[in-house]
Amino acid sequence: MTQIAPLTRKPQFSGHETFALRQLWLKKACDAIQKHELTIAPRNIFSDENSIAKFGVGKNMVSSIRHWALACDCVSEDDNSYKVTDIGDLLFGQNGIDKYLEHPSTAWLIHWKLAGEAYRTTTWYWLFNHVIDPVLDNENLFTQLKNFVKDKEYKVADTTLKRDIDCCLKTYVPRVAGESPEEISDSVLGELSLIRQTGRGKFEFQRGPKPTLTNGIFAYALIKFWGEETTSTQQTLSFESIMHEYGSPGRVFKLDEDSVIERLQSLEDVTKGQLKWSDTAGMRQVIRTPKNINELALIKAAYDR
Repeated sequence: MTQIAPLTRKPQFSGHETFALRQLWLKKACDAIQKHELTIAPRNIFSDENSIAKFGVGKNMVSSIRHWALACDCVSEDDNSYKVTDIGDLLFGQNGIDKYLEHPSTAWLIHWKLAGEAYRTTTWYWLFNHVIDPVLDNENLFTQLKNFVKDKEYKVADTTLKRDIDCCLKTYVPRVAGESPEEISDSVLGELSLIRQTGRGKFEFQRGPKPTLTNGIFAYALIKFWGEETTSTQQTLSFESIMHEYGSPGRVFKLDEDSVIERLQSLEDVTKGQLKWSDTAGMRQVIRTPKNINELALIKAAYDR
């Protein structure tokens, strides 16, 4: 099996202000930025005196909107400004293909951004890639995450870790932190059925086929995993890596082996021959052509009716 290093980017365990992502927040962030000249917004767009009125929520929620827009790769930032990314424009722009986050592919893409790429959501990555317990509970998860943080020599307060776990679970199981009708009805990733609550403070992953996960989003995730974790000259990627390595589509989407193989067999059609599944002489792998693959085209393919 190809040995692929676990998450190496700078960790982040806060920023969401304990608010799970809500249905219209990504669109609100993109709309606010695209209203500015040249669709570039100043750094204070999420913090000036008009931000509360602009976004229609409290100050902490505005900060949370900023966090989720960045974490989901819908908005990018530099030292002076914010701008909407290609993905943000594709989904939520003037001609967006899913402005109100109604298509399941958008939820799966968001999940991949949080738990697969995880540029601002280390706990999400850790939960879906490192936790293998059949039964999950808050206390045990906190102990494991604290040990993970210690092993990585990160410095994070216990309260921050606990809040991150609560927010992460609330993202997928909307009844975790309370019985607020708003939170229950406004869960973005609950429809994915990746985590199920089995009792008070008890949860479990739901592994197996994911009927609403489109082949386009799976192929996009595979390309991002491939580019993140291998050298640019590597033309093949083993089934074992795709299924089992940290940050792989198999782990992040909680798929079983048959489901992954079924999706790998569809790659040639989805990518127009740029990725091909091969199962010969005991070698199960995906073969990649040298040409650059249009990642946005893979996302668009997920929305084809």
